[in-house]
Amino acid sequence: QVHLVESGGGLVQTGGSLRLSCAASGSIFSIGAMGWYRQAPGKQRELVATVTSSGMTNYADSVKGRFTISRDNAKNTVYLQMNSLKPVDTAVYYCNADVSVRSLDLIRTLEIWGQGTLVTVSS
Repeated sequence: QVHLVESGGGLVQTGGSLRLSCAASGSIFSIGAMGWYRQAPGKQRELVATVTSSGMTNYADSVKGRFTISRDNAKNTVYLQMNSLKPVDTAVYYCNADVSVRSLDLIRTLEIWGQGTLVTVSS
């Protein structure tokens, strides 16, 4: 089994910063793209940022210039540095990863989600 465990959420004032971490663990063969999504109350889950295994990044327009996604492949960990936070950034943030696992002679790629971490930005 493979698990993603997020940490780093919390309460911060407008303009503040937080750094989220997400570590993958388990019987991992390799990890492809990793990313962060968020879901605000009453809204659908939306993409925040993604990073490929080679380091190519993609951001939602709403967070460009404020958030930075990065990863440490040796630690199977992805990070989200969030600066200049706004109340509209308040949401549960979910980590996502495409994880390949080996079972006998087969390699399967699974889409794994973390349990989510709450980020609250007060005005």
